[in-house]
Amino acid sequence: MAGINGREAVLDILLELEKQTEYSNVLIAAVLDKYDYLDGREKAFIKRVSEGTIERRLWLDYVLDQYSKTPAIKMKPLIRALLRMSVYQLLFMEHIPDAAVCNEAVKLAKKRGFQSLQGYVNGVLRNIARGRETIAYPDREKAAETYLSVYYSMPQWLVEHFRDAYGMDVCEKILAASLERRPVGLRLKEGMTQEEKERLLAAWKAAGVTVKEHPYHPCAVTVQGVEGIRRLAGYAEGLFAVQDVSSILAVEAAGIKPGDTVIDVCAAPGGKALHAAQKAGKDGTVIACDVSSHKTEQIEENRCRLGAENVSVLVQDARMRNENLLGRADVLLADVPCSGLGVIGHKQDIKYRVTRESLKEIQALQKEIITNVIDYLKPGGTLLYSTCTLNPGENEKMAAWICESFGFERVSMAQRLPDALKDEAKSGILQLLPGIHEADGFFMARLVKAK
Repeated sequence: MAGINGREAVLDILLELEKQTEYSNVLIAAVLDKYDYLDGREKAFIKRVSEGTIERRLWLDYVLDQYSKTPAIKMKPLIRALLRMSVYQLLFMEHIPDAAVCNEAVKLAKKRGFQSLQGYVNGVLRNIARGRETIAYPDREKAAETYLSVYYSMPQWLVEHFRDAYGMDVCEKILAASLERRPVGLRLKEGMTQEEKERLLAAWKAAGVTVKEHPYHPCAVTVQGVEGIRRLAGYAEGLFAVQDVSSILAVEAAGIKPGDTVIDVCAAPGGKALHAAQKAGKDGTVIACDVSSHKTEQIEENRCRLGAENVSVLVQDARMRNENLLGRADVLLADVPCSGLGVIGHKQDIKYRVTRESLKEIQALQKEIITNVIDYLKPGGTLLYSTCTLNPGENEKMAAWICESFGFERVSMAQRLPDALKDEAKSGILQLLPGIHEADGFFMARLVKAK
């Protein structure tokens, strides 16, 4: 295996993540791609231990602090990462013998130049293995937020944020959902016959993929157990796009009609824009914009694969006004940069990166973008504002600010959304919540410009 094993690959992922140069899902995918020659079970182990260690980090540090004289925060980065991933295996992967976890950790410590700490690593891990049934956790009755923070490995200020925004019961459902393995959402090509759809899904299932048709939309499905989306049958033929059902619903809610001109100002990797292209039809036009050629190349790749000839791709920073786009859009899609608190189930490290200060900064960016793109709309045009976060300041309050600042009003989305969401969508805004709705955390608002 070219000198690498699963545990060493996990260690490298965790160490790289400490630099905060890339999100965990990207790092893990890159490592699995790099070591694609590894056995499928070994790759599954790398993914499971990496994701689990990242998402349970606060829990793991809480346990380590009870058994180590050196607090986790003060440990050498390599030793901290090694202990975290090993404790995760001890506490959450019962099929792995304790002795194997301890022995492999000691070997890795030695291999990476920490021979002097082999005894320390071994002692901490064996003590945790022996004492796992008597670990003392915070008292839920006396300190509910602290307990929830440790149990769900969520920074306490975020626990309090969710509690204040949605109430304690919903807060805990959101926290529980953040630890669930999130499937990949796909949108099947519209116009497929039922026979074609069944044949495609059967091919995926035959390849060992778990497939579920989504109740919110007939073209939405979720898949799990996929070793690379590009390997799925139908990918090269453009029979599906990677798109979560929440994003699908946002395009549906926009009310795009055949012949419409649609401008998507933050379009990469292109899911909404390409979905909009099907809605606008051959007589319509979609202009898909994003900030860099790297991002627009993603859109262009998907545009070509899906055969969307009515889509043009443009490198355009949404913070900068493009005079050539003024007054052209019947529908403006603004899925603006956000704090991402609705997709923690996909990007486990988001919860450790976001801060109270960053929430304020992102709201300022959102206002800057909206101010610069709002005049792309024709009089009477529709703005579909959306985020993938759980923060009223970026969502409901931002929709209210747009209405007050630019003369927009909220318009019901009920007719365009599934029965399960109609009542919530009547007001022209909809907040999807993990653990409550069958979707990622997502916000959308349908706002119409006064004529």
